[in-house]
Amino acid sequence: MIEKTVIALLLGDPAGIGPELVAKLLADEQINQQAHIFLVADKDEFLKGQQIAGIQVPFTEAGTFEDAQFSDHLPVLCDYRSPAKGEFTEAKATSAGGRYCLETLKIALELTVAGKSDAICFAPLNKEALHLAGMTHDDEMHWFAHQIGHEGYFCELNVLKELWTARVTSHIALKDVSAMITQKRVADSIELVHRSLRQAAVEHPRIGVAALNPHAGDGGNFGREEIDIIAPAVERIRAKGIDVEGPFSSDTIFLKGLAGEYDAIVTMYHDQGQIAMKLTGFDRGVTVLGGLPIPIATPAHGTAFDIMGKGIANVSAMRHAFELACQMGLMRRRQSSS
Repeated sequence: MIEKTVIALLLGDPAGIGPELVAKLLADEQINQQAHIFLVADKDEFLKGQQIAGIQVPFTEAGTFEDAQFSDHLPVLCDYRSPAKGEFTEAKATSAGGRYCLETLKIALELTVAGKSDAICFAPLNKEALHLAGMTHDDEMHWFAHQIGHEGYFCELNVLKELWTARVTSHIALKDVSAMITQKRVADSIELVHRSLRQAAVEHPRIGVAALNPHAGDGGNFGREEIDIIAPAVERIRAKGIDVEGPFSSDTIFLKGLAGEYDAIVTMYHDQGQIAMKLTGFDRGVTVLGGLPIPIATPAHGTAFDIMGKGIANVSAMRHAFELACQMGLMRRRQSSS
């Protein structure tokens, strides 16, 4: 019998809306029934989030994971008081907030790599704060990979309800995109999103691939990346039995995706997919750290310093991130027990 999945849940940056979001999330009784929740958080910040949200969330406490007494209705709080305690500044990126995030993320990683928790879900982080705290990587995903020694291919995946996106290039200058698009990277991106969809219980993923150039290159008039790189990569992966099509012009492919023709779209660069997804559902989008050996999910939006403390933060994306973490964590648990 498969036991209920265990989720390591984090507040994200305490200077932002994370504590409010987690309070609103855990106020939902149905959320607590989906998984055993181990909340690694500064207790005072969690209580502050409840105060901002205008709600009270019942919970139990444990000094360590081994001390946790999980129930079907209550999250377990591990009160982590960072050395930066007392220094948090509201609505501002600080080294103190960044250190707190990195410290709690490291605890969650250790629990999940060890198999004590099945997945990680965290409220929004702030990259500036992480860098102020000493993070030398471009983003938290590369930091995660370094922490666990992962050397395989990985990239951020964005999820909006049933539609996922992957990208061949991510946080780089637009002028450098074309040189970074290779047949291997396109193929790796397709295979990664295929595996991730399977992990999320999509039995037969359908994948569309976006072009790089306007009108998919117009037969080579606007560039040859589609002819020389993208199309051959698509054919190579299709030959492996994966249901993938493309490349299609990026100004129409999302119409197909939103109409339900695809479960995922592979884009060539960051904003090509992000603009489409965020215009369609900014308050519902989720980021999955695809390719890492453990499931990690977070809302696709940021820390929203401009509305911090107002009690108006929308919990939808946080809820979707949690539910996806549960789904992927359960698949991981089943695979490890089979």
